[in-house]
Amino acid sequence: MSSTDATAPATDPRAPTLGQVVGALDGLYPPSTAEGWDAVGLVAGDPAATVRRVLFAVDPVAAVVDQALGWGADLLVTHHPLFLRGTSSVAATTFKGTVVHRLLTGGCALHVAHTNADAAPRGVADALADLVGITDRRPLEVSAAGPDTDSRGIGRVGRLAEPTTLADFARRVAAALPATAQGIRYAGDPDAHVTTAAVLGGSGDGYFDAVRAAAADVYVTSDLRHHPASELRERAEFEARAAGGAGPSGTPFLVDTAHYASEWPWLRYAADDLTAALGADGLAVETRVSELVTDPWTGRVPSR
Repeated sequence: MSSTDATAPATDPRAPTLGQVVGALDGLYPPSTAEGWDAVGLVAGDPAATVRRVLFAVDPVAAVVDQALGWGADLLVTHHPLFLRGTSSVAATTFKGTVVHRLLTGGCALHVAHTNADAAPRGVADALADLVGITDRRPLEVSAAGPDTDSRGIGRVGRLAEPTTLADFARRVAAALPATAQGIRYAGDPDAHVTTAAVLGGSGDGYFDAVRAAAADVYVTSDLRHHPASELRERAEFEARAAGGAGPSGTPFLVDTAHYASEWPWLRYAADDLTAALGADGLAVETRVSELVTDPWTGRVPSR
């Protein structure tokens, strides 16, 4: 965490403007690399305002707003957009409009880095890959736009630092990620050996074909649904038999995490990298990573 004197005057030359902070964030996570359906960038705030404190969180929900305002944050950076589907009003007659009003009334801006942060070097995918021990990695699907396309793209795939069993790998994932009510689910023989892995923070069942093409033994992602997961493994096993072979490279094992948990590790990278980017220009902010668990599920009853 970087620190500045919380009592520093507004004229402190180290304190950047919101516009300068947004410029640094856009340098780390170029908006042009976001998916076409996404909504990223500055949501609310005056680019001329001074920023001393920046809070990073996964979700722009009411509890996070409470935390940002209680800490005296000048900027809240979230991974998930507040208005992904667009809106025609930010009146405080809706819960999302209230978020905007509370933040602005409290002097706190809101910025979103979503799929552009997924794809970036040291973004969501790299943070997750680091935690589960993937080396010699590359993007699961390379971005077509933006700089550094050799290292910028959705997901990551590579070799595990040490081969292990599927069950032990799932336990490694569980130990590395924030605890949630869901925990970790996996599909496949618990004693099967895995040497390569693919990861994708957030909802990843749309990338099964890319995982198979990469020949990953196991795929870590979130929000896996019954039919896509079942059909992936059934189809992979069928096609492997038809081709005269079988094995984990043809039938990837699955490790399913809570959506929030798979994306939270990136927040520390974002805070550190923003600090470094601003520091290169002689600027400084204090950063904090929210540890509020914003996963919507609050409990689980084990089946017998």
